[in-house]
Amino acid sequence: MKEDGWRLVAVRGATTVDSDTPEEIRERTAELLYEIMQHNNIDPGDIVSIIFTATPDLVSDFPAVAARNMGLSHTPLLCSQEIPVAGAVARCVRIMMHAYSPRTKDEIRHAYLHDARQLRTDLPE
Repeated sequence: MKEDGWRLVAVRGATTVDSDTPEEIRERTAELLYEIMQHNNIDPGDIVSIIFTATPDLVSDFPAVAARNMGLSHTPLLCSQEIPVAGAVARCVRIMMHAYSPRTKDEIRHAYLHDARQLRTDLPE
């Protein structure tokens, strides 16, 4: 634990891009990171690591570049390709952020933006 009552949590999120361009991947990934951090009161220093996945149809840039551009230059980042399941959401970037937080698992707010909202219709917007 980081501080009294703080614990390591995993926060999930996903977004989609309209086209496979570096600019759009960076913009949408940064939007998702910002949403996750803001809605969970996560400061950059609280982040332990972030895992990014991208669907096989996204090849123009690494989603982690958006995190680096946001100043997360000392945070361990990993990009991987999502498995190519037939009928899966296209042009999708997913994130799993590990961070220290005083929130419980039930209080964490995951973020699903744009066409990725269909992945978690059980979550409030």
